[in-house]
Amino acid sequence: MEAFQHDNPDIDLRIEATDSAVNLETSDVDLVLRYAKPSSVPGHATRLFGEQLALVASPWLLKSGRAIKSAVDLTHFSLIEADHDNRFKHNEWLTWQRWFDEQGLKSFAPKRWLYFNYAHQILQAALAGQGIALARMPLVADSLASGALVEVFPGQRMDTPYAYFLLEGPRSGARAEVQVFRAWLVAQAEVTRGEIEGS
Repeated sequence: MEAFQHDNPDIDLRIEATDSAVNLETSDVDLVLRYAKPSSVPGHATRLFGEQLALVASPWLLKSGRAIKSAVDLTHFSLIEADHDNRFKHNEWLTWQRWFDEQGLKSFAPKRWLYFNYAHQILQAALAGQGIALARMPLVADSLASGALVEVFPGQRMDTPYAYFLLEGPRSGARAEVQVFRAWLVAQAEVTRGEIEGS
């Protein structure tokens, strides 16, 4: 965002984060980023990137704890995951239970659980070494690339049915500043896709 503002000093941005779906037909919002299943977005939406979940932790947590050679070894660590709030139906895809099921472990008991209701809280807890997180790759790709986090089992990511989409308001297409920002978002999404695939 800082780079965009540096390159486009005459474009003002107003960013609003909400868990509620914005109606582009009735609101004055120009662009919307939506995290959703492909079947729930309009056909004209631009798919930015998909989503995988990865096990991530701070390097020093892994060095200071017991060696992790298999899924069973994870039970010696605190495990961080999204809070199971029924308001967010996608949370069923973000659970350690699902990951352990895929590894053939139906029963497990970690050292302790840490639950957070926002993905950035999960990321901060993992960076602080509070445990091993089941995290969304698009949100941790930068931290993996910098070495601030490491992927515990790189070959065992899980796909989710969700993806990130860009939608444009019906009255926004003719405005040059909206198109400049839209193009920048699409370019940034391409960088994120490359980081995810290269991690």
